[in-house]
Amino acid sequence: MITVNKYITTLRVRGNELDSFGHVNNAVYMNYYEQARWEVMEAIGMLDYFNESGMILAVAEAWIRYSRELKLLQQIIIETTYRKEGPYLVFTQRILNDQQEICSRAVFKTVLLDQQRIPHDIPVMFFKNQKDGAK
Repeated sequence: MITVNKYITTLRVRGNELDSFGHVNNAVYMNYYEQARWEVMEAIGMLDYFNESGMILAVAEAWIRYSRELKLLQQIIIETTYRKEGPYLVFTQRILNDQQEICSRAVFKTVLLDQQRIPHDIPVMFFKNQKDGAK
């Protein structure tokens, strides 16, 4: 069994991210999640791979659930894990507020595409640092 590494990204809610109700607009959560995925991709060397190969990672499917509002200047934590699921690289993420309460959960299925937009398998090298939980 393979268990995944958890990556942590910390951000702060900015004023321009609020809606007329005084909390973070729902669309901004997608930006938070995307920024955290970029941080993970940098940490595992995937950005270098993209630059060298010309490949891109595209979101094929997104699911998000909102459970608590985020407010101005709150420090937030985005937890991110990833796994291979068929042809997809699947990111599972959640946002916690400064009280460690879960504010949102999301799952993003991504696919690796070449310059002609043809899908490719996710290279196994991105899973070499995953913890092996086999007993």
